[in-house]
Amino acid sequence: MFHKHDIKRNACQLFGGQAKRGYDWWWHSFTAVSEATGEKRSFFIEYFLCNPALGADKPILGQLPENKRNGVRPSYFMVKAGAWGEGGAQLHRFFSWKETEVDYGAPYQVKAGDCYATETRLQGSVTVTAEEAAAHPEWMCGCGSMCWDLKVDKLIPFNVGYGASAPMRKLQLFEMFWHAEGMKTAYSGYVEWNGERYIVTPETCFGYADKNWGKDFTTPWLWLSSNNLTSEITGKRLENSVFDIGGGRPKVGPIALKGKLLSAFYYEGKDYEFNFSKFWTFTRTKYCGWETEDTVHWQVEQKTWRNRMVTEVSCKKKDMLLVNYEAPDGSKRHTRLWNGGNGVGTVELYHDSKLIDRIHAENIGCEYGEYDAISPYIKKNV
Repeated sequence: MFHKHDIKRNACQLFGGQAKRGYDWWWHSFTAVSEATGEKRSFFIEYFLCNPALGADKPILGQLPENKRNGVRPSYFMVKAGAWGEGGAQLHRFFSWKETEVDYGAPYQVKAGDCYATETRLQGSVTVTAEEAAAHPEWMCGCGSMCWDLKVDKLIPFNVGYGASAPMRKLQLFEMFWHAEGMKTAYSGYVEWNGERYIVTPETCFGYADKNWGKDFTTPWLWLSSNNLTSEITGKRLENSVFDIGGGRPKVGPIALKGKLLSAFYYEGKDYEFNFSKFWTFTRTKYCGWETEDTVHWQVEQKTWRNRMVTEVSCKKKDMLLVNYEAPDGSKRHTRLWNGGNGVGTVELYHDSKLIDRIHAENIGCEYGEYDAISPYIKKNV
């Protein structure tokens, strides 16, 4: 069973060699409602740690030209926050390690200035002016203002099992690890986006929370998840369901494993898992991601001995962002990483070749990108 909470996996993993060449982040995404207009809007908040053992009195930014020339690796605590949709943006705020407090135990805790995160609470603020964004391309962000105060209740986890177990984490065999402590998460509180207040409630937030850590990022990079689900067969909302798909081409040491995704569907209390690390299930995967002029698309098919899941998702580019990260070595190879929270699509779930349900999904968290993308309009099969 994959729905096993494990806050030890959600603790900070930047120990040993990864403290000098590693990143660790906690990601949160959700939908909120404008207090003034009733408009719905999707937001994200991420707490990102990079190379703490290299810390100095000021944040070290890898995209500064002089740091790139001299091979200086980045080191900082970054708060990434923003909104998708019209007028959306990603905002970055950097702290030095001298300003940052991290509890490496479980439950995790990270704090700097008024920015704070733990298993049950998120607080913080980010403001970047248009002049600052233009003057500091090394910040890798847009402009705007956002603050938040949220309670967090992680309802359903996706524990990927052996792939992120304690021995694997200690040996640091994988280049990128993943754990979704709250693939279905109830948030409550508020967000202020550019002066407009939005209310977040457990019933309408369709929330998600996970973490990634490692030495570098996977390519391709794929993620799809939603708990705003309705059966197309019965017309009923699936209140106790969520799916989550992530991965791409994981690397074990220097070896890249082609076409590997980790997926789970918690369907009205029953587990359906498609996990390549559980070899005895004989998981097989086909997927592709591609762009058209105005839309990003995903197709995923996965099978085990008895189960099958077919997922098709699309998201308008106007509702997405090209999100920016630099790796712990200072490189920025993901130059076209599409990220959104307003995807729509369908999931077909089968058992012993019999259709269990065809599900309509909305508010899908979605991501796709490849290193050094050349042509944005080529369909890629993996």
